[in-house]
Amino acid sequence: MSVLDAWQQRLSDARADRQRQHRWRTRQVLARSTLNFAGNDYLGLAHDPRVSEAQAEGARRFGSGAGASHLVSGHLAIHDALEETLARWTGRQRALLFSTGYMANIGVLQALADSHTAIFQDRLNHASLIDGAALSGARSRRFHHRDAMDLENLLGRSESEHKLVVSDGIFSMDGHIADIGALVTVSQRHNAWLMIDDAHGVGILGDDGSGCVGSTWNSTEVPILVGTLGKALGTAGAFVAGDAALIDHLIQFSRSYIYTTAQPPAIAAATLKALEIVQGEPERRAQLNANIAYFRHEALRLGLPLSDSATPIQPLILGDETRTLSWAVQLQQKGIHVGAIRPPTVPKGEARLRITLSARHQHEDIDRLLAALHECQQQESL
Repeated sequence: MSVLDAWQQRLSDARADRQRQHRWRTRQVLARSTLNFAGNDYLGLAHDPRVSEAQAEGARRFGSGAGASHLVSGHLAIHDALEETLARWTGRQRALLFSTGYMANIGVLQALADSHTAIFQDRLNHASLIDGAALSGARSRRFHHRDAMDLENLLGRSESEHKLVVSDGIFSMDGHIADIGALVTVSQRHNAWLMIDDAHGVGILGDDGSGCVGSTWNSTEVPILVGTLGKALGTAGAFVAGDAALIDHLIQFSRSYIYTTAQPPAIAAATLKALEIVQGEPERRAQLNANIAYFRHEALRLGLPLSDSATPIQPLILGDETRTLSWAVQLQQKGIHVGAIRPPTVPKGEARLRITLSARHQHEDIDRLLAALHECQQQESL
């Protein structure tokens, strides 16, 4: 067998195996008329004309791209302004921009950890955190989901001098909020640093929208705070916030920061406008919370398999993968898009519809979704 044939066979076998498990993924181009309950634009800022105009003006002023990495010539004054604003908002000394949340997480863990480091992660952490720990070469242990006692036991048995506890702020597939207070207490008791990836909390949690950590927990208690800009803030990219020493270290040693083109300056301009809106219009968060409460009340009344979540992420655990895909297809036929999440993204037997709510949704939109879900439920009982 030639080298080309060997590789083609490998790709073919992998495809056949995934298709045999009915887990082959396909991309969809979302029609503009589709009612979207699968995105992460929690505050509707991705469609706010003020944010769009700020991005357009940023492109006119600074160009469509940065043209180089931050450490060469791609770091502009607009990037400085955004980093300073993010640092103030989250109550940290400094912030550092990354091109994506995935790059931020692998960059932090690769820069901080090595084979002499012990990393302790929640079992349901995002894939980027798992991958970052693997890339670092550190010894990793997984504690039971939101179980501070299990974390305490694992930390107590560790003899490593450098220990790092890592958790999502809001867990992206379940909508659960981490118990930051418990994580802080246990981490400090065992001289461990704490890293929180608040990708889904930034913009929607906290009195000022700065997330589940924000100004509540300082950088001594939560030394490493990660947030994304492409969810509630409606733009793109991510940031890491912390003390100056941490940010200086990442600039020097984080490969996913050093060796990539800087964020387009127009995106930075749009994000500054989004931050201004988040801080100046708390009614957006109030509308989002009202939508969450309305959806949950009506879903429970209909007897839908709702999970325990107080966030915009509202999964319906259907268990069976075929059933999950069937419901998603039926909704699609009615012009409604939801996420059909299956293993390996979630554990076996926990396939689900991942429904996400936005401040943009109206009650009639939610009613239309609920009616379609109820019809899926009724058809199963026939």
